Amino acid sequence: MSSQEEGDDTLDELLKDRARIEELPDNDEDEEGGPPFPGKHLKSKPKKDLPAWMSSATLSLFHEDEQTPSTEVLAKTAAECPPYLTLEDTQGLPLNSHGLPHLRRNPHAEFLRSCLGDLPAPYAAMDASRPWLFYWCIAGQSFLGEDVSSYKDRLIETVRPLQNPGGGFGGGHGQYSHCACTYATILALTAVDGLEVVDRKAMWHWLGQVKQSNGGFRMAANAEQDIRGAYCALTILTLLNLPLTLPPDSPARLAGGLQTFTDGLGAWIATCQSYEGGIAGAPGNEVHGAYAFCALACLCILDAPYRSIPAYLDVPLLTRWLASMQTTPEGGFAGRPNKLVDACYSHWVGACFALLEAARPLEETQQHPAVLARKGGEGQGLWNKAALVRYLLTCAQQPGKKGGMRDKPSARPDGYHTCYSLSGLSAAQHRYWYDERSGTRGEEEEEEEESGGRLLSAFNWRGERGTAEEMRDLGVDEEDVVELVHPVFVLRFEAVEGARKRFAGGGV
Repeated sequence: MSSQEEGDDTLDELLKDRARIEELPDNDEDEEGGPPFPGKHLKSKPKKDLPAWMSSATLSLFHEDEQTPSTEVLAKTAAECPPYLTLEDTQGLPLNSHGLPHLRRNPHAEFLRSCLGDLPAPYAAMDASRPWLFYWCIAGQSFLGEDVSSYKDRLIETVRPLQNPGGGFGGGHGQYSHCACTYATILALTAVDGLEVVDRKAMWHWLGQVKQSNGGFRMAANAEQDIRGAYCALTILTLLNLPLTLPPDSPARLAGGLQTFTDGLGAWIATCQSYEGGIAGAPGNEVHGAYAFCALACLCILDAPYRSIPAYLDVPLLTRWLASMQTTPEGGFAGRPNKLVDACYSHWVGACFALLEAARPLEETQQHPAVLARKGGEGQGLWNKAALVRYLLTCAQQPGKKGGMRDKPSARPDGYHTCYSLSGLSAAQHRYWYDERSGTRGEEEEEEEESGGRLLSAFNWRGERGTAEEMRDLGVDEEDVVELVHPVFVLRFEAVEGARKRFAGGGV
């Protein structure tokens, strides 16, 4: 036998002995101290026994040593929430029969009441946002079932000086009228049945000044144009039942030849949807969860959602984008990709799903409401309602005597997050659907809508409290359940119905 043949035999024996699968040591390093096994940073790190939705379904694409300020903050947030989510730390909060913290109804209501009183000096920065404080605190209390009618006289006298002779409301005394501040003022007044203070004719003329020839709306005269302006303007027009015909001096009529407030609006909203599926504030800008709500709600005011939403938006793409905003391990929502969970998006994103549900073909949405929106517990439906409820009850509630709800455990409570956390809780706990057969509108209103004089679609929404079985699946007791919140106007249904009846006759 030649030396070459002997070498081949030796090699064959060596390969035979070594050609087997070997487990890597726990540290993923070579036995001789070599470099880490390729892809080590992609491996999921060992976790405690957590619900499936608390574990990420995707692997990190970045090496753990390659960190940025954004990834560091994401990691910090992901680390601070699990002790509360798993109830290792209940923060001293009383627990319900399912082991989750109770909704702190009374402390939250007291916190919102306190925000309508004397405020500390740092709140001077909120001077231009006074109407928002009114809305967050009054609407938030109503979501908890509180009677807010006692605020009526006080609110009317407070907002009266904010109303400008040319129409609309400013954020503070002597400030220009602004769509956002006017929207918040109208919602707050609607909540207490105090809309008689509004100069509707001046409001109609002012809204004509912010309507643009391309179909959209500015936030104020000569200010930026974005989707917020469109939603705010249509909400104001609808709740006050203002004429849809543009005033004679409207720039949109003079420069663009438009005739009504709704002309070109749907087409303009369509340009705000990006290739990702989300909605931007304006064409070409970054998409954001709150803008998605504004777009969907605006289209729901414009017409029946099963007609308006599919006509102007790529619904499957938007649905996918919104569903991807629910974060792990927290279970709440973020407003943009790769951003932090924030309790306010419980509303801005969570409330979108009822609107999307109504965008389905008419024959599907006309079933009994008990058939619709039934899913959504752990691992069911487009979004995980149980995960959101757990996040809000365990991470978003302020412990101690103060009350209020917060962005995340490391943040302070405020009226904004309290209001929208409660609205998001309502979106998770109850079912909402669009029903043209409701029969609550009078003949005069029907004729007015047919003649193009009033937008009535948004008044066709209905809600139904979740069943005992659904509440059990969500992990809540009766005292943890909030009120039904209108999915378009973000007010109690009773308040919205009051506005509809008040201005049923139309005119200015």
